[in-house]
Amino acid sequence: MPFRFHRVTPEKEIIVNEVGDFLILTTGTYERIVKRQIDKEIDSELYGDLIANFFISEEIISPLIDVLATRYRTKKLFLNHFTGLHIFVISLRCEHTCHYCQVSRVTQNKDKYDMSIEYIDKGIEIMFKSPNPHLTMEFQGGEALLAFDNIKYAVDKAERIATEVGKGLTKVICTNLAIVTEEILEYCKEHEILISSSLDGPKLVHDNNRHKPHASSYELTIKGIELARKILGHDRVSALMTTTKLSLDYPVEIVDEYFNLGFQGIFLRNISPYGFALRTEKSKYETDKFLEFYKKALDRILEYNFQGYNFTEDLARIFLIKMLSPFNVGFVDLQSPAGLINGVIVFNYDGCVYATDESRMLAEQKDFTFKLGTLNDNYNELFFGKKAQEIAAVWANESLAGCSECAFQQYCGADPVHNHATQGDMYGYRPNSDFCQKNMEIIRYLIELMESDNRIKKIFESWAKTSH
Repeated sequence: MPFRFHRVTPEKEIIVNEVGDFLILTTGTYERIVKRQIDKEIDSELYGDLIANFFISEEIISPLIDVLATRYRTKKLFLNHFTGLHIFVISLRCEHTCHYCQVSRVTQNKDKYDMSIEYIDKGIEIMFKSPNPHLTMEFQGGEALLAFDNIKYAVDKAERIATEVGKGLTKVICTNLAIVTEEILEYCKEHEILISSSLDGPKLVHDNNRHKPHASSYELTIKGIELARKILGHDRVSALMTTTKLSLDYPVEIVDEYFNLGFQGIFLRNISPYGFALRTEKSKYETDKFLEFYKKALDRILEYNFQGYNFTEDLARIFLIKMLSPFNVGFVDLQSPAGLINGVIVFNYDGCVYATDESRMLAEQKDFTFKLGTLNDNYNELFFGKKAQEIAAVWANESLAGCSECAFQQYCGADPVHNHATQGDMYGYRPNSDFCQKNMEIIRYLIELMESDNRIKKIFESWAKTSH
């Protein structure tokens, strides 16, 4: 039956089937399977594992083929309801001057750089045409809270429509929390709005990465997190970090910062190749350097778990859910077909519509490759038009050279936007793709850790069951 293999260490190799089941075998076993040299009597345990995990069949069509088909459908469930996340870039204004900022922020002219009521109305109208029964409305910037009156207008209107049509609605504000007030948070509490903030680590790292003129961004962020937790509740406030060149020297300190602040985990994100981040020497680094940083940080996270704390690393957790559970994860960057359009759409402040947030960042550099249209276009033109079809031709890793034969295909995804930004075309070229290099090595490392220590395997199994 269809499966792929990869050398994990010189002594071990992994085989993975079409639904992500895997077996770790001694080097050379893959070749023996392919050459049909596995003896049912002599290799009875291995033979049984291969049968049970859909690697081989004693009949031309396995009697359990329907079970395999059901499991495959389960892995692709994220496609069932189409677009769920709708990002409203409510303002491009921002009072920070982060050197790795991925968009061109502005500091003034509210009328020009805030999303108009007309565009908010049209964005909401398009959002509710999605067949998805549960929608997420996320407000981004710039600094979204600079246009809080417009956020209130959008939330009030969307809530009314959601009630009328019977759809679920999650609301999220992405903010640096520097200008948050009790009044703003009381409104968020009343309307059950989640807060997503940015925290790059301890004060030294955060203030260098996320500069705010005449103030400490770190101190304002910590104060904002504490106030938001007090009013909204601890679990209604999340934070994300971005790894810059400076961050690479502080893996343990960054993890400790998140742990000491009472977060349940951390997402170790490498910097994206868009906007200012691509042009600033302060931000650039090789993928190998990020992988070194990642492994040191993950070791620290595992130390906390050995001490009895449930503290996760979210990129690893996404991979582990794909590897150790029957389910998939609706994470845009690691889906196949890709999450752009299928999972997320972006309504920019100026009325333009983009396939992902990263697509919008490229447009700020005058690259409109992933612009789907404008809010004046109809739903079908945006989601099924010529541009969407062009993207759809390259958004499934099952049909991409280098991915189609990769053992980690089921755990990874396709990212046409990243391919275009780093390699000049949507299809991409896997041998020198940093997206591919990063994901393959992290997956390989997770497998190596599970094989080397049963305690780590149990920790990872618990992460795969964690819902946060």
